[in-house]
Amino acid sequence: MTTSVPPVIPDERPWQNVSLPAEKRADLLLEAMTLAEKVAQLGSRWAGNDMAEAELPSDEQLNVAPMQDVFAAGGSVSLEDASRHGLGHLTRVWGSVPLTVEEGVAELVRQHEVVLKGSRLGVPALVHEECLTGFTAYGATVYPTALAWGATFDPELVRRMAATIGRDMAAVGVHQGLSPVLDVVRDYRWGRVEETMGEDPYLIAILGSAYVRGLQSAGVIATLKHFAGYSAARGGRNHGPVSIGRRELLDIILPTFETAIATAGADSVMSSYSDVDGLPAGADPWLFTELLRDHWGFEGTVVSDYWAVPFLATMHRVAASTDAAGALALTAGTDVELPDTIGFGAGLIERVESGELSEDLVDRAARRLLLQKIRLGLLDQDWTPAGSVADGVDLDSPANRALARELAERSIVLLDAGTALPLLGDDRPALQRIAVVGPCADDPRTFMGCYAFPNHVLPRYPDRDLGIEVLSAVDALGNELPGAELLYSKGCPVLGDDRSGFSEAVDKARDADLCIAYVGDLSGLFGHGSSGEGCDAEDLRLPGVQAELLAQLLDTGTPVLVVVVSGRPYALGDIAERAAGLVQAFIPGQEGGAAIAGVLSGRVVPGGKLPVQIPRHVGGQPATYLQPPLGSVESAGISGLETVPLFPFGFGSSYTTFEVGDLRLSDTEIATDGEFTATVRVRNTGSRAGDEVVQLYLHDVVAQVARPVKLLTGFARISLEPGAAMDVTFHVHADRTAYSGPDLRRIVEAGDLEVLVGTSSADLPCRASVRLTGNTRVVGHDRRMITPVDLTPITREV
Repeated sequence: MTTSVPPVIPDERPWQNVSLPAEKRADLLLEAMTLAEKVAQLGSRWAGNDMAEAELPSDEQLNVAPMQDVFAAGGSVSLEDASRHGLGHLTRVWGSVPLTVEEGVAELVRQHEVVLKGSRLGVPALVHEECLTGFTAYGATVYPTALAWGATFDPELVRRMAATIGRDMAAVGVHQGLSPVLDVVRDYRWGRVEETMGEDPYLIAILGSAYVRGLQSAGVIATLKHFAGYSAARGGRNHGPVSIGRRELLDIILPTFETAIATAGADSVMSSYSDVDGLPAGADPWLFTELLRDHWGFEGTVVSDYWAVPFLATMHRVAASTDAAGALALTAGTDVELPDTIGFGAGLIERVESGELSEDLVDRAARRLLLQKIRLGLLDQDWTPAGSVADGVDLDSPANRALARELAERSIVLLDAGTALPLLGDDRPALQRIAVVGPCADDPRTFMGCYAFPNHVLPRYPDRDLGIEVLSAVDALGNELPGAELLYSKGCPVLGDDRSGFSEAVDKARDADLCIAYVGDLSGLFGHGSSGEGCDAEDLRLPGVQAELLAQLLDTGTPVLVVVVSGRPYALGDIAERAAGLVQAFIPGQEGGAAIAGVLSGRVVPGGKLPVQIPRHVGGQPATYLQPPLGSVESAGISGLETVPLFPFGFGSSYTTFEVGDLRLSDTEIATDGEFTATVRVRNTGSRAGDEVVQLYLHDVVAQVARPVKLLTGFARISLEPGAAMDVTFHVHADRTAYSGPDLRRIVEAGDLEVLVGTSSADLPCRASVRLTGNTRVVGHDRRMITPVDLTPITREV
C-alpha cells in the first residue's frame, strides 16, 4: 500500500541477515520500501552515455545502441538524480569508454558510492555489461563471434570460454552479462547473423545452454536474448516487423530459450525489439507472463533491450506516451528497464497513486530484482563497492588468449582443400612467393565482431590503440611460413567501390606461385560496417567490389586460395570451382590470424562445421536447411529459384578422412513415451589425427502439419587418431519428435520416423526407421529437450 511517510528502518536491517532465506529477505526489504524506492529498483542509469559531439571523429554520430544519440541528447539526468531513491542497474560502466583496469575500478566504485548515498536503505545497484565476444571492455580478450562457436559444435569448449569471461567480469565487479544471443537465423541478410550460433534450434540450444552454465558458474547472470522473434524480421532488416505464425515461433524460435532455462537455469531474459504479427514483444503478456513465467516456470528477471520500453511509444506506437509505454511493459512482464529509466519512472508512481496501475505489479518486478541482488551477495552486511573487485586483474591473460586461439582453430571450416591445401607437406612443392591480397589480410579489426570493444566503442576514439595485441592475417602467415616471400596488396576496401588497388593486387598475384585472398567483412554498428547490428545486406554477394577483385585474381592463371572472414555466409558459387582452395572463418577473434594460418599450413587439421549453409546464388532464398517439403530440394522443378546450397548445413572437410557406418538401433518400435538408441561406428581412415562431428537427424514421415524435411536432433564432436574408431550412441526419447499440432498444443504422435546419421545435413549414409505406437501425448515444459550421447572407443574390431 502506498504511504507518504517512509517506513521506519529497523535498527538491524533483517534483509542483510544471510541466515534467512533469500525470499524472506526480499520480502522484508520490500516492506521497508516506499513506492518511489520500489520503482527506483526497476530503472537504470547509463552514465557513460553522456557523450559530447565535439569528441566524435566526424559530424556523424557513432552509436553503440539504436538511437543512442537521440536519447543522449534528450537531457539525461545525472546519476545523483537518477538514484535519489536507489537504482536497479548501472549500465556499462566498463563498456562505454576506453578505461584501464585501474580507471574502470575507480569509476565503478564511484558510481556505486553515488547510488548508495541516494539509497535510504543501502541497496546497491546491479552492474551489467556486454559479453558477446568476451567482456566488452578496453584491453579485454576478444574471442570469436557466436557464429564461430556454432561452427565448433563443441559445447564444452563454449562452456569453458564463458566461464573464463565470467571470471574476468566478476573480478572487476560485474554482476550480469548481456549474452548469449539465442536467435535462430532465418535470413542470412540480417546484420546480426554473426551474433547468433547458426540456423538450427538444437545446435543453438545446446551451445547456448553451455554458455549460460559457464558464465553463471562464475557468479555472473546470463541474459538470453532477444526474446523473441527478432531474427525473423522481414527481408533481414534490423528492427523489421516479424511476420511468422505462432507455430514457427513455438517450434523454431522459442526452443532455444526454453532449453537454456530448463537445463541451464538462465537467470535473465532480454526482450526483443521486434513485433510479431503486430504485437511488440515488450507489450506481450502471453510471451513474458503466460509462457515464460506460468508455463516455463522462469523465476529470474526480464530486462528490456536498450530503450525497448520507450520504443513502444516512439517506434511501435502502441502507447501514447513513454509513461504509458512503461505501464504497458510492466504489465506484460518486463521487470527492469535498460539502459536508462524513461518509462519506469515517475509515470509509474503516478499511475499507482491514482489507482490506474496495481502496486502489486511494481512489487512483483522489484522482488525479482531484489532476489537477484541478494543471491549475488549485494545485500550482505559486509558488501562494499571496493570489496567487490579483485586486485591485479589481467583481462587479456596468456590463458585467455590460448583459449581464444583454441576456439578459433576449432571453428574454421575447410570448404574445399582444392589443389592448394594444406600448403606444407612432404608432397608439396616449396612456395617461394605468395601474394597475400584482400581487405581482410592486413586489418586486425576484421577478425572481431561488432560487440568487440575495438569495433563497438573505439571508432569513437580514433586516436586510441586497440588495447590488445591482434596479429593481422599477413603477419600471422609470415610467422607460419618463414621461408616464403609474402607480397601484400589490399586490393580494395571491404565496402565501397574503390578499385584503385586492383592493378597492384593483380600484378602481385601474377608474379607469385600462389595467391591467398582474404575477403569478407568488417563488423560495425548501424551502417558503419558490412556485418553487425544494423548492417543488413541487400543480397549475399561479397561486400563492396570484392567479388570483382576475386574475378580478376582468378583470371591471372595463378592458383588463388580464397579465405572468407565473415559474419554471415556469402554466395560463393561463382568462385568455388575456380579457386585452388576455399576456407570459411566466421570472424575468429583476436587469435584468428594465427588460427587461419595454422589451418592453411596444415599444422592445424580443420574440424569446424557450417552452422549456416553457404549459398550458391546471391539471391537464393529460402536459405536455411530447415524447410518443409515445399521449400526443400525435394521440390526442385516447381520453381525457377534453386534452393540447393553450395555447401549444406553441418558440412566441413578435413585433412584426414572419416567413415561413418554400421547403424544399430536398440528398437525399431517404441511407445510415444519411450526411448531408443541409435549407434554408429566412426573411423578415422586417413593418415592424420582429426575431429569429426557426427550428426543425427530425424524425419517425421507423416505429420499433422508440414514439418521440416529433416531436423538436427543430436550431435557429437569426436577426436580420433589415424585408424582409430569410436562408437557414438544417441539416446533419443520420443519427446524429441514433439511439435506443435494444428491446435498449437505440443504433441508426440504415433507414426513412422526416419533416423538419419552422417556428417552433414546432406551427407547421411546411415538410415533406418523407427515406429512410434500408442496414444498421442501432449507434452509441456517437462519434456526431454536434449539427446544424450555416449562415446565408446573401440580397442579392437568385434
